[in-house]
Amino acid sequence: MIRAMLLSLCLLASTSAWAETTFSVGPGGGFTQGGLVIGQTDPGARVTLDGRDVQVSPEGVFVFGFTRDFGPSATLNVTAPDGSVDTRTFEIKPRDFNVQRIDGLPQNMVTPPEDLLARIRQDSAEVAAARAHATPEPMFLTGWLWPAKGRISGVYGSQRILNGEPRQPHYGIDIAAPTGSPVVAPADGIVRMAVTDHYYTGGTLILDHGYGLSSAFLHMERVDVKVGDRLKRGDPMGTIGATGRATGPHLDWRINWFDQRLDPGLLMTGTPEG
Repeated sequence: MIRAMLLSLCLLASTSAWAETTFSVGPGGGFTQGGLVIGQTDPGARVTLDGRDVQVSPEGVFVFGFTRDFGPSATLNVTAPDGSVDTRTFEIKPRDFNVQRIDGLPQNMVTPPEDLLARIRQDSAEVAAARAHATPEPMFLTGWLWPAKGRISGVYGSQRILNGEPRQPHYGIDIAAPTGSPVVAPADGIVRMAVTDHYYTGGTLILDHGYGLSSAFLHMERVDVKVGDRLKRGDPMGTIGATGRATGPHLDWRINWFDQRLDPGLLMTGTPEG
């Protein structure tokens, strides 16, 4: 059963494919850029999103989400166990993101040296493999808590243009706190990555919450868990640091549904300040 922290949005229709389908979203999420949607349908139903198969649990639970620039719409197809089919197209609400332009920087601060590119590509491949897991356990239904206490120092979707070159948007939420501050699991999950030396992100941990949903935790000083560990919401995982390319100690928390980069802030109420 989806936790009461989520706002239920029931969609009722005359066709059997939709009659038992409901959606639940976080406090500010859902059918919006960066949003996460949890669905409940008839056990045995088949769901696709823009033609992409969406895993459905034996109890009929499924999950999907939308990356920063997704839009303007998404088409969801539900095939009921009796074979009836219904297709709905949903508008994906656009958001305004902060874009900052900085010129006059030394070029080596904008583009990494050539001799590091192979290492960066290898790091990226390892992260992609960790996020590709589709464990058929809806561990995300435990609900969410902040993985650390501190001040929000960076938000999802912001972007810098350095010397006229657009850089990757920021796909997480930054929580600034002193080095050594604890980091805990925001929801149940299985550790899929636990490394200390990625070039950009330093100490990096990826937690698999099931059905393609995962969290990443970057710039950690200590990573105190190992690949394969099963964690409960609130379990300790390590400590905040400033490893990799970081200007100060903070935790960069990110959430993905496979390759779709979601906004952790949309799942939460309040702030992580203790």
